[in-house]
Amino acid sequence: MTSSVDQPTVALPGEVAMPLVGFGTWQATGRACYEAVRAALEAGYRHIDTATAYGNEDEVGRALRDSGVPREEVFLTTKLPPEHAGHERRTLGESLAALGTDHVDLWLIHWPPQRGGGLDTWREFLAVRNEGLARAVGVSNYSTTQLDVLIQATSVAPAVNQIRWGPSLYDPDREAENRQRGVALEGYSPFKSTDLNDPVLVEIAGAHGVTTSQVVLRWHIDHGVVVIPKSVTPERIRANFDVFGFSLSADELRRIDGLAG
Repeated sequence: MTSSVDQPTVALPGEVAMPLVGFGTWQATGRACYEAVRAALEAGYRHIDTATAYGNEDEVGRALRDSGVPREEVFLTTKLPPEHAGHERRTLGESLAALGTDHVDLWLIHWPPQRGGGLDTWREFLAVRNEGLARAVGVSNYSTTQLDVLIQATSVAPAVNQIRWGPSLYDPDREAENRQRGVALEGYSPFKSTDLNDPVLVEIAGAHGVTTSQVVLRWHIDHGVVVIPKSVTPERIRANFDVFGFSLSADELRRIDGLAG
């Protein structure tokens, strides 16, 4: 088994270290999901992202158990569907049973519930965290205004806000707003919104001897933004993790930032 490299992390409240590169499992189900998670762990990933809505927590949990990687070495995230608001404990209990663990490292509100931005749900999340069922709690797809509703009501900021992110979506104001509130930004679907044939990315990739996909992932890392690329192809899974041997210069970061329309 490949040992994990010395991975950069972001510090979450409660002395929780979240690896900046994780493995996304959206749209991966059944045997393909199991094999992909096994390949990711073999490649060295120590951060796996799933969700109740993905319908693959059983496969993720089985892959983790079968991998031989100790549970405490893997940062495991799952998410509560907004329509499960009011049934938080039951949903988390089902997730823990499917994953085969007594806690997750991060539990997210997947989308803001329509009622009040999920304030009641957020209070329940904080209680769950205090009981140790989740080491950290956060949200996904929340605007800054929606974050502020939770913070102002409870004086506790979400540890993480997972949002769609990539060079073409770069928003320095939104990045700063999350940081000012102590919320770690996590980006999903890094390639879906990105033109990987963009001349800027092609030139920078050539300068480092890497692919444009690897440049996009490194751009997240150098911004301190967590990124969770997803693939079910072993070669691509390995390539997406092979991003720790180079870094981008300030000028390269600025040029990639400029791809946002």
